[in-house]
Amino acid sequence: MTKARVWLTVAFLVCPSEVMPEPAPPAKKPNIVFILADDFSMNLVQYMPNLLAMQKEGTTFSRYFVTDSLCCPSRSSIFTGKFPHNTGVFKNTGSDGGYDAFNVHGNESQTFAVALQRAGYKTAMLGKYLNGYFPIRNGVPKGWDEWDVAGAGYAEFNYRLNQNRKVVRYGSEEPAYLTDVASRLGIEFIRKAGRNPFFIEIATFAPHAPYIPAPRDADKFPGLVAPRTAAFAARPDAAAPAWLKGIPPLVPMATKNINRAFRMRAQSVLAIDKMIGDIRSALAALGDENTYIVFSSDNGLHMGEYSLRPGKMTPFDIDINVPLIIVGPGVRKGSVVDQIVENVDLCPTFEELGGASSPKPLDGHSLVALLRGTGNTDWRRMALIEHHGAPIVSPDDPDAPEKHSANPPSYEALRTEDGLYVEYETGEVSYYDLVQDPAELRNIGAKLPDQKRQRLHEVLHANTRCQGAQACWDAQRMHL
Repeated sequence: MTKARVWLTVAFLVCPSEVMPEPAPPAKKPNIVFILADDFSMNLVQYMPNLLAMQKEGTTFSRYFVTDSLCCPSRSSIFTGKFPHNTGVFKNTGSDGGYDAFNVHGNESQTFAVALQRAGYKTAMLGKYLNGYFPIRNGVPKGWDEWDVAGAGYAEFNYRLNQNRKVVRYGSEEPAYLTDVASRLGIEFIRKAGRNPFFIEIATFAPHAPYIPAPRDADKFPGLVAPRTAAFAARPDAAAPAWLKGIPPLVPMATKNINRAFRMRAQSVLAIDKMIGDIRSALAALGDENTYIVFSSDNGLHMGEYSLRPGKMTPFDIDINVPLIIVGPGVRKGSVVDQIVENVDLCPTFEELGGASSPKPLDGHSLVALLRGTGNTDWRRMALIEHHGAPIVSPDDPDAPEKHSANPPSYEALRTEDGLYVEYETGEVSYYDLVQDPAELRNIGAKLPDQKRQRLHEVLHANTRCQGAQACWDAQRMHL
């Protein structure tokens, strides 16, 4: 045997990896950045170029609805994946609302943050948590590694943050603008995350009233007015529920105030859009291609629709249908998903993306298959909306309705592909045919055939009493 053949033989023996390669290390779990705006309506997306870019590069859910068009009940559903009748949170304050009710019902230990942290994630909560949370009095809930949360940060300046159990006071100088502060803290957390997968929720107070924009944006969109949709300034029909019939027509001063408020809302979302751009740039600079970015809102806001002054809490689309836009690995680009999805679906989605097991039964259903284009064709047929109405418990509630802004009585509703069915505690029933009446202007509830009315009632009853993924999934796929 020649020396060359001996060398080749030895080389083969000492380098077995050339024929039996080492197994590849397991893929790192994906990161998740969840940006949740406050009172953000569909009509604001057009003013955000970075968000529009997300739509082109990712997936938009056109029929994404919230379980209640009110901050705390909606956020509770997002955190836990449960409907209000299972979280026990129906208001922002009082025995059935706010931070206290969230904790009394055991929800704090049942959030996606707890599940993800157990699965090895570093978690961060930045900005707004739940109504009734006070930075000085309250601590850091379970599941969060980084905690930078304000109480009443709606004015964007002169607020306090509980920063990992240390209360920090921010003043009125421009760098203290809260949306910008949350953005900087988020980027800092990303840069320090290292090898650990991370989850960040950045919950802005913008564009909630008083609609304070960043100083740099205060002169943007001169002359902008609220959208003049078919519902704008519309008067209730003869069959409208009593609470809506009591709303007076819009007068010129009310319209002027609405236009000014809408312009300020458009200005205030520019800082959120800058946040999106800055976070995506920071991830790109780190060479990160393994992060999902999710944008959504807790509820919408009507501004002149149905002659209502600025507010929420109605079952109409302007209040319950909000954006859900997602980019990330494996997400279809430029895709629009038209299946009905709800905010209870975010918790199981985050947990599936992170390979986390839920510590509790969920009412929602993961959206991962829809993101990847492999969704079940037998999807849910309706969204459930649950709302507890008047009286307003506390005048300090930032969502206490202004006069003529809407404070409907308690109701339960189903939003289907082609209709909106509402049962009020007053005994009134509303039904809007969204094929013939997409603006939801004509209540034909009294004209429904008895058989259809009874079926809608039965299906609504099943939805409002479901518990857990299978029972709620079955209820939401019932045929009407």
